[in-house]
Amino acid sequence: MPPLFFIRAARATTKETTECLMLKRIIALAGALLVAAGVSLAHAGDAPPVLTRLENGLDVLVQPDTRFPLVSLRLYVRAGAAYETPAQAGISHLLEHMVFKGTARRAPGQVAEEIEGAGGYLNAATSFDYTVYIIDLPAERLELGLDVLRDMIFGAALDPEELEREKQVVLAELERGEDTPGSRRFQALQPLLWGGTPYERPIIGLRETVSAFTRQDILDYIARFYQPQSMLAVVVGDVDPERALELVRAQFGDLKNTAPVAPRGPLPAPRFEAPRVAVQAGPWNKVYLSVAFPAPALGSAQAPGLDLLAQVLGGDRSSRLYRKYQYELGLVDSISAYAMGLEGTGLFTISAELDRDKLPAFWSALAADLAGLDPASFTDRELGRARLNIEDDLYSSKETLGGLASKIGYFQFFENGMRAEDNYLHALRHVGTAELGALARATLTREALAAVVLLPEGGQTDAPALERELREAVDAAFGPGAGATAQAGPADGAGAQAQTVDLGGGRTLVLLPDATLPYASVTMAFPGGDALLFPDEQGLAELAARTLTRGTAGMSATEFRDFLADRAASIGARATRDMFTVSARFPSRFAPEVLPLLGQTLAAPAFAPEEVARVVTEQQAAIRSREDEPTGLAFRHLFPMVFADTGYAHLHEGTVDGVAGLGPAQVREFWERQRRQPWTMAVCGDFDPGAVTALARELAAGPPAEPFAFPVPAWGKERSRALTLADRNQSHIVVAFPVPGLRSDDSVGLDVLRQALAGQGGLLFRELRDRQGLGYSVTALLWQAPETGFLAFYIGTSPDKTAQALEGFRQAVTGLRETPLAQAEVARAASLIAGDYHRDHQSLSARSAEAAGLLARGFPADHDRQGVARAALVSPADLQALARDWLVWERAYVLTVAP
Repeated sequence: MPPLFFIRAARATTKETTECLMLKRIIALAGALLVAAGVSLAHAGDAPPVLTRLENGLDVLVQPDTRFPLVSLRLYVRAGAAYETPAQAGISHLLEHMVFKGTARRAPGQVAEEIEGAGGYLNAATSFDYTVYIIDLPAERLELGLDVLRDMIFGAALDPEELEREKQVVLAELERGEDTPGSRRFQALQPLLWGGTPYERPIIGLRETVSAFTRQDILDYIARFYQPQSMLAVVVGDVDPERALELVRAQFGDLKNTAPVAPRGPLPAPRFEAPRVAVQAGPWNKVYLSVAFPAPALGSAQAPGLDLLAQVLGGDRSSRLYRKYQYELGLVDSISAYAMGLEGTGLFTISAELDRDKLPAFWSALAADLAGLDPASFTDRELGRARLNIEDDLYSSKETLGGLASKIGYFQFFENGMRAEDNYLHALRHVGTAELGALARATLTREALAAVVLLPEGGQTDAPALERELREAVDAAFGPGAGATAQAGPADGAGAQAQTVDLGGGRTLVLLPDATLPYASVTMAFPGGDALLFPDEQGLAELAARTLTRGTAGMSATEFRDFLADRAASIGARATRDMFTVSARFPSRFAPEVLPLLGQTLAAPAFAPEEVARVVTEQQAAIRSREDEPTGLAFRHLFPMVFADTGYAHLHEGTVDGVAGLGPAQVREFWERQRRQPWTMAVCGDFDPGAVTALARELAAGPPAEPFAFPVPAWGKERSRALTLADRNQSHIVVAFPVPGLRSDDSVGLDVLRQALAGQGGLLFRELRDRQGLGYSVTALLWQAPETGFLAFYIGTSPDKTAQALEGFRQAVTGLRETPLAQAEVARAASLIAGDYHRDHQSLSARSAEAAGLLARGFPADHDRQGVARAALVSPADLQALARDWLVWERAYVLTVAP
C-alpha cells in the first residue's frame, strides 16, 4: 500500500512533480480505514458507487455525492513510463502535455479556455503504471467536461509545430527537476533499486528521447495503449447516476479495441550482492539523503505491514526516527519514511536533510539502527498511534470530491474494486510485532540497501572515497555479507446555519456546523505577525509560530506530540506578514481532550529554552533550504525589494545569523505582544457549540484587545535586483507591479485580471509558453494585504531567453493597456474564480480559516463569496482601465535568479 508521506504531499500539489506523479496512487487510499471508525467504506458518497462495463470494455464508475454543486471526472489509462521501451522514454508524459495543445475541433489553448471558462479545473498526471486525466467543474457542466475529455485525448491534433514547442517546454521541465534536490535524489535512486527494468528511467524521459519524438511516434503510442478495455472513467459529484452513465456512453462507447493491454505483473525479486551508494556534489546548502530498499509490488500481503513499519519509524513528529535524530540528537533538519508499491516493484525508503558536518555521525547511527531494528520493542501505544494516524490520513481526502474520485478510481483500477479497502484494513488490524520483525529482516538488509547522498559543492570531498566510507559504515553495522540476498517479492456538505458571537473586547467566535464528517477544525486568527516586529527582529514571528506548539506549562514537547498523535489530532501555528493563526483539527470524539489542550497552548505555552534552541536550528535550516530553490530564493527576496518599510519589507524567516540571536525571552515577549491583539475564532465541522463557546469565552476573559491598524508601507526604490544560484539550468524572473490592497474597490477586478493572465488558458501561458516555448512554468499571481499589494508575472526559462521573456512580459502589458480583452476571456477568468472558490472551500479547515481570517482583517464573513459574485460583473473595459492604472512598466520591480 502507498506511503502516507505522499498522501500529504499530493494534497498540496496541483501539477505533480516527477516524484509525486509516480506516487499518485496514494490519493486512492483516502478512507481505507473508515471501518475502524464505524463508517462503511462502500458508502463514501450519498450512495454506493455503481460500476458498469460498456460493450467495448471501458469501465465506468459513478459515485453520487451532493455535498457540493461540483463534479469530478477522472479517466485512467493503463499507459505510463513502465510501458515504454528505452527509445520511448518520456513519451507518455509528452502525450499528456500534447492533449492540451489543440484538437480537430478546438484550437490550441481552447481546451483549457472552455473548462476554465465554465469555472472548472483540468490537469493530468503521468506515472509509471498509468496516466490519469482530471477535470473538476460545476455539476451542471458535466456534459461539457466529458466532451472535452474525449476530444482532448482522442481528438488531439498533435500539430508538428506545437509538438516542437512543447518538447522544449518538457526539456525545460526536465531541467527544472534537475535543479530540485528532491527530484534529483529520487532519479538517482531509480537505477540503484530498479536497474534493468523500465522503472529505472525517469517518468519525464531523457533529453535525447524527448528531443527525437515525432508526431507519428505519438500516434503509434496512442494506437497501441489507449484501448477502452484498459481504461476507467470515474464520475463523482452532484449527478444522477443513470444520466452520468449515458453521457459517458455517448462520448466513449464508440471507441474500438485494436490491441490487448495487459497490466504489468510483478517483476522477479531483485538480487544484490552488496550495498550501493551514490554520492553527488551539487549547488546545495544542505545534504539531501535517501536510503532505500526494494519492496513488494502492488497487491502484496506484506504491504500493510510495511506501511505500519514506515509510520512507526518516520511517519510524523511522534515517530522514532524524528524523535531520535531531529529532536534528541539534533543531527537532521527533517527525516521521514514511507513504503510504496507499483505494478512491477516497490520500495521502502528513509529520507533526511542535514548539515554536511553531521553526515558521518548520522549515517553510522542510522545504519546501526536499521541493522539492529527489532519491532518487538514497538509498544502497543506506538502501534495504536500509527494505525490511528493512518486512519486519519486516509480518511481525510474524502473531504473533497476530487479526493473521493481519486480514491475509488484507483482502488477500482489497480486493486480490482472496493473490497481491496476492506482487505487492507483487515490486514492492518492484524499486523503484529512478529510479522513486522519478519518484514524488517527480509526487507532492510545490507545487500538490498541503496543510498543517494547529494552534497554541497566545495570543500575537499572525494565522492568515491565517501561512497566507500558509507558502504564500510553499513558493513560495520550489519556485518559484511549479513542479511538475505533475495529481497521480498510479491506475496500473496454542507453545514447548518452559521452563527457569529461577539465576545467583547475585540474578540469574536464564528460557529460553522457541518456534520458530514466526524471531525472538527478550529482556526484562531490574530492580526499581527511580522507587522508587530522591529527591523532587528526579522524571523521572530515565524520562530514564535514554530515554537508555540512545542509544549505547555504542564506538558513537555514530547508529551504534547504524543498526546495529539494518540488522538489523530493536530495543533499548529502560522505567522505571515500581517497575521498570526493557531489551528487545530481533530476527530469529534476527542474534542473534550483536544479543546482544553488548545486553550493551554494559547494561554500557557512553555517556550522551553531547549525547544527554542531546536526551532532556531530548524528555522536556519529552512532558510538555507529555501535558498537552495530558485523560486524560494526569488520570493524570499521579493518583499524586501517591493516594500521599503513595515513588516512587509522583512525577510519573513529572518537570516541565519539574525535568528541565531533570538531566544526564549524574545519569543515569549513577542507572544505576549501578539496575544494582546484582537482575534477571531472560527470552528467548522461536527462539534459541541457549548464546549467551543466556553473555551472561547475563557480565552477572551481579561483586558480588551489593543487596537491594531494594518500597515501602509512605502514602495521600495530599488527597481531591479539580480540574484545568483550557481550551476542551475534555468533563470527565474519575477516582475511585480504595485497595486492597492484588499480594501480597494479595484481588488476584485485585479483578481479577474490575474486570472485572465494565469492558468493554462491564460494570456501569459498561451503567449510565452505555448507560442514562444520560453519555459515550462509561466503564470501570474496577486498578493494583497488589506492596504497594499502587488500583481506579479513569473517565468522559469533558459538563461539565454531571459531578454525574450522580459520582452514578452512587456508586450503583454502593452497589449492589455491598448486593447481590451475579449469578453470570452474575461468570462473565463470570472468563472475560474468561482470554480476555484468552491473547490478550495470543501475542507473543514479551509472554511474555518476563511471565516477567522476575514473577520480578523475587518471584512464580513461573506467577503470572498461576494467577491466571486462581483467578479462576474467585471467587463473588458474595466480590466483595460485597471491595466492602464496599475500595469505601468516603468513602475515594475524586476527580480531575477540566474545560474
